[in-house]
Amino acid sequence: MKVWLSYVWYPVTLVTAVWTYFHLLSLGSEPVAAAYVPVVLSGIMIVVLEWFFPARSDWRPKKSDVIADAAFLGLVQIAVARLLGLIGVLYVAAWANQHLTDMPWPRDWPLLAQILFMVLIVDLMRYWLHRAAHKYMFLWRLHEVHHSPDILYTLNVGRFHPFEKVLQFCLDTIPFLLLGVAPEVLAGYFVFYSVNGFFQHSNLELRYGWLNYIVGSAETHRWHHARDPETAYCNFGNTTIIYDLLFGTWKLPSPVDDIGIPDRTYPKGFWAQMISPFRRRNDT
Repeated sequence: MKVWLSYVWYPVTLVTAVWTYFHLLSLGSEPVAAAYVPVVLSGIMIVVLEWFFPARSDWRPKKSDVIADAAFLGLVQIAVARLLGLIGVLYVAAWANQHLTDMPWPRDWPLLAQILFMVLIVDLMRYWLHRAAHKYMFLWRLHEVHHSPDILYTLNVGRFHPFEKVLQFCLDTIPFLLLGVAPEVLAGYFVFYSVNGFFQHSNLELRYGWLNYIVGSAETHRWHHARDPETAYCNFGNTTIIYDLLFGTWKLPSPVDDIGIPDRTYPKGFWAQMISPFRRRNDT
């Protein structure tokens, strides 16, 4: 039963979240509310599930982990990039969708097709940003914050330095505002990206099977968090994994053992990691 369930958690939850989003839209909900309801409920469910069905018992977070990751999730992901950003962006997008109608976006496509199209475009740009963050030191200093945990569990999906979130925002939001993409499309992308990200970083026992060749799965993403930099140079995809397949960076040999970063003295606290990219270090 446990093995069977490990194949079911991801597709059932994602489909349910997307269905809930569309259902709430059909009831007249604003895109923000329609997106946040399934995302929050999915996140809570995954946290509960990983407690009862952990992939690794040694990845259970300590109190200090939860405090730091909750700060990242609340202050960086929600307050900076999601709550204020998403609400403000959706109002701008509503205006742009009415006034920038000559921009080349397939508005006549079904909503789900537009959302999936946005997922593919964003992932292509984020793929190259992600690879660059593992190649160039000035970007790695920011991205290192995300790789600093020695365990993977749902809450550390939000461990990003705010400056890196700004870079991501320039790729996954601003271009689509300029194209006049509808708020419902942006919010729908948020549902796919967020729910997939929760699973991707979770400590839930998961098996994806053939989905490992389509989505950025927990199985492939755990390899991306390997402590050895050469081992970790793979599986850069966010919501999808197709660009790793296209550009030769896909990997899934066996469960990864050690995750984190080479510098085991790297600080773990929220405020320490806010300033860590700007500290003078021996690798400069």
